[in-house]
Amino acid sequence: MDERLRNAPCSFLSLDHEGYILEVNHTFLIDMGYEQTEIMGQHIEYISPLAVKMMFHSYFYPNITLYGHVKELFIKLKKKNGDDIPFMLSARRFPHEANYRIDMVLLPMHKRMEYETELRKTKSLVEQTLVDLEKINREIQQKQETLEMINDELVKVSNTDHLTGLTNRKYLHECLKDVILRFWENGDVFSLLIIDIDHFKQVNDCFGHPMGDRVLVKVADTLRACASEEAIVTRYGGEEFVVLLPASLEEEAIALAERMKLAVAETEWEVIKSLTISIGVATFTNRDDHSTIIEKADQALYFSKKNGRNRTTHFNHIF
Repeated sequence: MDERLRNAPCSFLSLDHEGYILEVNHTFLIDMGYEQTEIMGQHIEYISPLAVKMMFHSYFYPNITLYGHVKELFIKLKKKNGDDIPFMLSARRFPHEANYRIDMVLLPMHKRMEYETELRKTKSLVEQTLVDLEKINREIQQKQETLEMINDELVKVSNTDHLTGLTNRKYLHECLKDVILRFWENGDVFSLLIIDIDHFKQVNDCFGHPMGDRVLVKVADTLRACASEEAIVTRYGGEEFVVLLPASLEEEAIALAERMKLAVAETEWEVIKSLTISIGVATFTNRDDHSTIIEKADQALYFSKKNGRNRTTHFNHIF
């Protein structure tokens, strides 16, 4: 080793291909506190803390083998007195006899460590700020979820009849638009029932409106129990109910209407001897729209009421 390299202002090491020290300069010995005889022939990991040993195996050795060089790698080496000293390491691999050797240049990084301490403080502050921001974001998300729940509840309330718990007229018309759209897009035929409680005015007149309300609730529960999950059972107004039956043909709609009529007729009441319902049924065709399907079911209901009540009539059977 020439005099200039021996006394260079940075430490120099040369390793064989297995990592054993072949040469060191005087600067390295001064920095580390070793005598040359103590360090020559030792493995580089002999003076490496555990973390640096792991770094050598996970990063340094693979990169020096794959690329032939490593640049500006921050490491710490253990001095003879046990203290760690920070270095910035750069290394290059050179062919040597049958294998290769690795030359290392080590720049002392005491000042860098001070900067890193400040950086760590700054990083800690940033991380704490991020934690605080994440907490704020979580709180915002929770409030957003709460608002969405409130909004969902408001939508549900706006679509629900407060007395019977059935959907209301507003929701029915929204659903009706959807099934009509599916009819024109996919050809899905649907049917609609309009149901009226027979002689309901007499119930209110004879037993009072509270009893009338209880009757409406019980009829609503009976209709809902007869219908499928897909059916939309609605209190349309007063003593009228509408049942929208997606993907339901004429025969299926009539069969359900008959089951509902029978279920209401067989229901036991508090003071009322008996109660019946009349039903009008209509099935959507390519000549119908939002208004005509309701008009057809209403005409069929009128026919049922006019012809004795307690009966089911499909619009197609009127004429």
